[in-house]
Amino acid sequence: MKIFISADMEGISGVATNQQLSTNSEYQRFRKLMTADINAAIDGAFNGGATEIVVADGHGNMSNIIIEELDPRARLVTGSNRVMCQLEGLDESFDGIMFVGHHGREGGSDVTVISHTLAGICVNEMRINGKVVGETEMNTYVAGSFGVPAIFTSGDDAYVKEVQESFPEIEAAVVKRAVDRFAAELIHPIAARKIIKEKAEIAVQRAKNIKPVKLDGPVTIEIEMKGPQQAKMTTTLPTVELIGPKTIRFTCGDIVTAYKHMWGCVIIAMTATNGVLGQVNA
Repeated sequence: MKIFISADMEGISGVATNQQLSTNSEYQRFRKLMTADINAAIDGAFNGGATEIVVADGHGNMSNIIIEELDPRARLVTGSNRVMCQLEGLDESFDGIMFVGHHGREGGSDVTVISHTLAGICVNEMRINGKVVGETEMNTYVAGSFGVPAIFTSGDDAYVKEVQESFPEIEAAVVKRAVDRFAAELIHPIAARKIIKEKAEIAVQRAKNIKPVKLDGPVTIEIEMKGPQQAKMTTTLPTVELIGPKTIRFTCGDIVTAYKHMWGCVIIAMTATNGVLGQVNA
């Protein structure tokens, strides 16, 4: 059984603030915690029947996981130039996808730890065919197009509740309680890894009974940006329509194409945040 793990950092055990995720001495500590949480998921997945695991580092510059400390039974996709971002390497050969250390969406109904969608610097909200979604929901739909079911996730309690509202069958490891966007009630990382390992094992055992979530037909994505300059610059792509001062919309024939298109828009929006694009071309 072949399992894909998409790993983020905001939902890792011990994480509560942005300072723990950036390039400083704190960040080095939390890279280790991230790698350890992933190892717990890998261990549990193999105990549950997995025979092959690929991990995609999906946080920030997507090169956070410490390869020399990663479980040697897994392979690692790392580095930031990726067409499929957090899902690089995923295809029809996988039997399930697991989300380790993921987080809630921007503006969700409940406060989740370090909530954001795609890129906190530019995105307020994203909708797929009219439904407000976060990164996990989007990734689950893309995985479903390959026939791969979402079987596991780990993060804070509010995030898990958010995901299970859309996908009630997904197995979840709650590793902390959300107090505020930059505050959490933590359990010891060793205790968190025990939960991750146990839930990951159950998830893989149940994988064959969980159906992929598929979106048929054309997919329309709307993204509300934080600044009008961000929205406006995405219309350099002729398929993107400006439907409000800060909101864009585009339609693609399938979810995978829409996913790639979405990341293209986000990259443009990030460069437009402070007029960086004009400086680059000057």
